[in-house]
Amino acid sequence: MEVIFLDDTKTRILCAAIKAVRQYGLEGVRIQNVSELAEISSGAIYRHFESKDQLLVECFTYVDKQVAAIFEHLRINPLEMLTDPVGAIRQLWLPYFRFWTSRPDETVFYHRFRDSTFFPQYNKSRDVDCFKTFIGMINVFKKAFPRLNQINEDLLWLHVLTSTVLYAKYVVEGVLPNNQETEDTVFQLLITGLSGYIKPKKKK
Repeated sequence: MEVIFLDDTKTRILCAAIKAVRQYGLEGVRIQNVSELAEISSGAIYRHFESKDQLLVECFTYVDKQVAAIFEHLRINPLEMLTDPVGAIRQLWLPYFRFWTSRPDETVFYHRFRDSTFFPQYNKSRDVDCFKTFIGMINVFKKAFPRLNQINEDLLWLHVLTSTVLYAKYVVEGVLPNNQETEDTVFQLLITGLSGYIKPKKKK
């Protein structure tokens, strides 16, 4: 599910900026590049955004909200989570991975922004309210598998996000094929790091 802004022109600018970053790089992109891709004047862009930096930050927020929307439509089966935790995690992860592999511009933009000098400062005031549903799912898993609480929460999320987005970037750039084997292998690499933590607490 894609996030739709009330102002279609603003959405058009955001999508053009994301595409422009893929073409020209985060540092190299210019408002003129965005203007050409959006087919609107630079002045029209500045009516919506004060600067290129603000535009890039709002692009990241725009993609973030699209990602968060994935989890709004997913449900965890508590029984399956306990009997087949790896399968339950895969059901949550696969739509997430496929979101990235089906959106080359967003994937490259997101990866570049997170690795940029913009991100540390932005992350300090980042609004993560849109991820409430996802965070709730993580808490359900933590309750079922207390060992997950041994992992720093930021580290846990970085493991999932970095593994997923990085390999998705390789897919959209043509380094890896976009097929079942790639999905299976990436998931196996991801889950190997969590396997020791998704075991039910031993009964006394």
